[in-house]
Amino acid sequence: MSEQTAAPATEEPEVLAPAMPPMPSVPPTPAVPAPRPPRRVLRAVARWTTAVLVFGAVGAGTTYGITSMERTDVPGLATESDGRWDYPKLSLPALPADRPRPGSDGNPLEIHYADLRELLLPAPAGATLDKKLKGGWVTPERFMSEFVATDRPGIARTLREGTLRHIAARGWTMPDGTSNRIYLLRFSSADDADAFRDERYIGASSAGAPLHGAHEMRLDESWKGGGEVDGTVAYVFSEPKPFDSAQVREAYVVAGDTVALVVQSREGGGGTPRVPFHQTVILQNQLLG
Repeated sequence: MSEQTAAPATEEPEVLAPAMPPMPSVPPTPAVPAPRPPRRVLRAVARWTTAVLVFGAVGAGTTYGITSMERTDVPGLATESDGRWDYPKLSLPALPADRPRPGSDGNPLEIHYADLRELLLPAPAGATLDKKLKGGWVTPERFMSEFVATDRPGIARTLREGTLRHIAARGWTMPDGTSNRIYLLRFSSADDADAFRDERYIGASSAGAPLHGAHEMRLDESWKGGGEVDGTVAYVFSEPKPFDSAQVREAYVVAGDTVALVVQSREGGGGTPRVPFHQTVILQNQLLG
């Protein structure tokens, strides 16, 4: 994937070129967010301690994109030196007519009007697709299966009471055995998505409900927040040693009305590679930003 520049298109969506630090040379022009209800601010302030780095979104119209980066900074580009996965060229779907992007003027609820399934990160080259997670809709029960059984009733209650609209998911396995699963949960508004995060105790100091197969999750201190989009936040965790047969890594991305969960694991004593995990979180973040 070569150097690309993506900007909001008027007819066709431009190619999305994901990026890692350093920051883009073109200054971002973030939209002014709508005021938040005091209840939400007070509830969320204790957890919004993870640093959010701005990654510019430019222009107007029915689609939106990012600024160009040097070839060596593009996280979608596979390299032999750091183990990045070879993702295909990414493009953002066109929005329905007269529908603004999340965070822009006229969209105070920060709703993603694009088809949620088209905002899922595609599988990289060489991946074997998960036949049960093909990039379509999944049930809350399938999402809850990622967590330990004792926490599933609480998660089900939160989803039931939290105006959940849809869940889309895609999964794959890489040749080295790394398993990747991405879930996108869309709620009725950004406040409802934030409420899910808060009620499930997801934040900079807590990964929330424990994942199935992981004995403990700790904040990933190697995560630098590169490529995060203004107005979104990512919470990134990894299972510390000694882990069982597979090390688990997970990340939550909160972007407007949508919460993304990214889970990776790999069997074997070597653990789950950090670089492609961070790359995956960055790219999924940029598709939702």
